[in-house]
Amino acid sequence: MSASSATNGAEQETEDLRVEEGPSPGRGIPKAAEDASGTVPDAAEAAPGRVAAPGAEAAPLAAAATEAEGGDGAAGSASGAGAGGRKPRSVRLVLLSLMIAVLLAMLDNMIVGTAMPTIVGELGGLEHLSWVVTAYTLTTAASTPLWGKLGDMFGRKGVFLTSIVLFLIGSMTSGAAQTMGQLIGFRAVQGLGAGGLMVGAMAIMGDLIPPRERGKYMGLMAGVMSLAMIGGPLVGGTLTDHLGWRWAFYINLPLGAVALAMVGTVLHLPKKPAKGRIDYLGAGLLTAGITSAVLVTSWGGTEYDWDSATIVGLALLAVVALAAFPLVERRVAEPILPLRVFHSRNFSLMAFIGFVLGFVMFGSMTFLPLFQQSVQGASATNSGLLLLPVLLPMMVVSVVTGRATTRTGKYRMYPIMGGALIPVGLFLLAQMDVGTSRLTSGLYMAVLGAGMGFLMQLTMLIAQNSVELKDMGVASSTTTLFRTIGGSFGVALMGTVFARRVEDSMRESAAASGGSGGGKQLADTGPQLDAASLEKLPAQVREAYEHAVAGGTHGVFLLATGVALLTFVAAWFIKEVPLKDAEAQK
Repeated sequence: MSASSATNGAEQETEDLRVEEGPSPGRGIPKAAEDASGTVPDAAEAAPGRVAAPGAEAAPLAAAATEAEGGDGAAGSASGAGAGGRKPRSVRLVLLSLMIAVLLAMLDNMIVGTAMPTIVGELGGLEHLSWVVTAYTLTTAASTPLWGKLGDMFGRKGVFLTSIVLFLIGSMTSGAAQTMGQLIGFRAVQGLGAGGLMVGAMAIMGDLIPPRERGKYMGLMAGVMSLAMIGGPLVGGTLTDHLGWRWAFYINLPLGAVALAMVGTVLHLPKKPAKGRIDYLGAGLLTAGITSAVLVTSWGGTEYDWDSATIVGLALLAVVALAAFPLVERRVAEPILPLRVFHSRNFSLMAFIGFVLGFVMFGSMTFLPLFQQSVQGASATNSGLLLLPVLLPMMVVSVVTGRATTRTGKYRMYPIMGGALIPVGLFLLAQMDVGTSRLTSGLYMAVLGAGMGFLMQLTMLIAQNSVELKDMGVASSTTTLFRTIGGSFGVALMGTVFARRVEDSMRESAAASGGSGGGKQLADTGPQLDAASLEKLPAQVREAYEHAVAGGTHGVFLLATGVALLTFVAAWFIKEVPLKDAEAQK
């Protein structure tokens, strides 16, 4: 240490908390532990409360958690003397609390979907059924960038805890709802909290773990997401059948309480003083634009015709609000979404790829079970298991890719591989017809799942690596937002294509049947039949409907294939920027 550095208290404190990584002698030891002669004392003596072992996998996370706990070393010397670094148990608990929060955010819609028929049967209001989903999706999408920016301004921990509490309040009141109107309102509150869960977890991970080490942890997060997609429908069906539909919401309470307690007691982050003022105008414009865009994609072609005054008006409002938003953001001191993050080519590419990934993923998850139930005769109660061929490869590839990225620091090849596999998988799925076996469709789904696994978490990792630490929340929320909006567009546009293809096919079958009674029944059959209704149809009508669904699925996946090709093109423009280590992230 130089004399000038030693006399500067602020710099010295920063150096005390800094951990270097690398194989050279003395790496992994806090710089303040070096004496004037350049020798390095024993790590436990020099910094009893710090991470001492070089190459420890969770060193940055442990150091950050320890730092805010006081760093006096009293507890650390007793429990962290091994080569694995200080407080490995705290590291695991922090990671577990974040994974529970992600599980809550992903699990809710998957569980609630299977309970919806029972909910409608008890509360009524079938005509408002779509609003139970739309209200949740709308507030989640609109609040996502707000949660990210609030975390950047006021500190992640308090904002993250607030989002958990809000989500739990929404869950509790949704379970107690007595009317469909109440349920819709409480679902909006729940969605508002859900908007902060995923963003908060990813931003906190971005704060604590440098990108060089973050890949493996994000792979685990992808595994949690896949687990929620697989287990959600099964858990929802079981709860609804044995405990009642209200437990589809109440199940969130014990999980959320555990996450709340663990985050409150284990996670310690430096407190941030509030900076500047909240950008209320920018937040309002962004919320109005996102809300209008989501409503257009949710209502267009279903609740209202695409050329109706409502849809046209909402589309114009979305365009005006989103066009005015960047003009406002350039003029405010603390923009809700700093446009500077888009100056990074990698960040902009990840936002675009995230949009396409959401388009493909949510659309596929919607129409694959429909094909398997309507055409292949699978049971609706096993809807979660039907997605195993796509979700298991996605989970495995994501975990393996994350660990490989952490080990090598290289990542550019993975988006290219994912960008190639996704359109191939979608094109194969577009070839399915009434004669396609479950084994064949499962193999096609596995190709799609592997492709999505290469991109699932790397989009977030590369985006976070492209911004400064102060913009970590904005990077996380923006990436999540683009994926959410992409999913809304995907489900809406693919749904329109599917419905039109099914209706046209049924009309053609009706015309071919002439004036027979079966012909009239064919003409009256819509695209929303469930498995139970299909069983009641005459063989002629059921066969025609199966062909119609196969044709609709063909159109849906061809559309998705064309969109997914954009991912492959965009991936080639990604620049291999070295992942930041603990020192570079300071």
